Amino acid sequence: MRAILRLAAMATSPTTTPTHPNQIKSHRLAILANQLRLYKAPPSPLDASASDDDAPVVDARGKVFSPMAVAESSAPPTLARPDRFHSKTAAVLICLFEDSRGDLRVILTKRSSNLSTHSGEVSLPGGKTEEGDRDEKETALREAKEEIGLEPSLVSVVTTLEPFLSKNEETIGLHLCLQNSRDIRCVLQHLLRVKPVIAILDDHDAFKPVLNPSEVEEIFDAPLEMFLKDENKSSEERNWMGVKYLVHFFDYNTEGKRFMIWGLTAGILIRAASVVYQRPPSFMEQSPEYKTPYP
Repeated sequence: MRAILRLAAMATSPTTTPTHPNQIKSHRLAILANQLRLYKAPPSPLDASASDDDAPVVDARGKVFSPMAVAESSAPPTLARPDRFHSKTAAVLICLFEDSRGDLRVILTKRSSNLSTHSGEVSLPGGKTEEGDRDEKETALREAKEEIGLEPSLVSVVTTLEPFLSKNEETIGLHLCLQNSRDIRCVLQHLLRVKPVIAILDDHDAFKPVLNPSEVEEIFDAPLEMFLKDENKSSEERNWMGVKYLVHFFDYNTEGKRFMIWGLTAGILIRAASVVYQRPPSFMEQSPEYKTPYP
């Protein structure tokens, strides 16, 4: 939150405070909201609107539940500058609130142990886009309400981060691409494009979680700044299609329970924390071959 205080003047300026149906009462959260509303995600080489001059080089992290995810704005040459493609999309909600000490925390869930895939994994609320969703914000809010009972009226959506590309290990089409041609355009068509949406929960006490037992086993929260610190953290190098990337693991203990936050969820939260606190993590986020843009 220290970097946020530099924007106090913006929070009181009528030209920088857009109207929003959910008024934020906390002064520090209002400052944060204004900071994030001004944020512009790096252009993606996969967007139809991105020109050749816009196309950056790319960085790695994974799908809603995958160890590998690629932030579109910073991917290695293997995935950069492909032809336009149509991929499935999803959105996750990064719901931030202040604790009693004024520190930012993010809401996380532990998936049901009864699920056939990724049971017991830690994730952000979210899921695949459904027909009728107007945009990624609506997808993230709808999924959060379905999974944990978070009413959209309680939060203020302030920004959307750059999309992340993630491989879906269960996708038959992806395996066929890898086995037969390894054509990058074929592979990209079977990836999931995950869009992180940041929202502010001004009144945490007003949120009364109602968990969907078929999807969510537990709900908890963690300090956002944790994802910039090299504490209780490990990483391992993996390889996908000849591209080496790091997978980060954050070992988090709270109220006598232990949660492992890793893969896509960890990658998205590292990027979110970098944007909010306006500084890079204290550890190597990716291999030197990657170029990771920081605000």
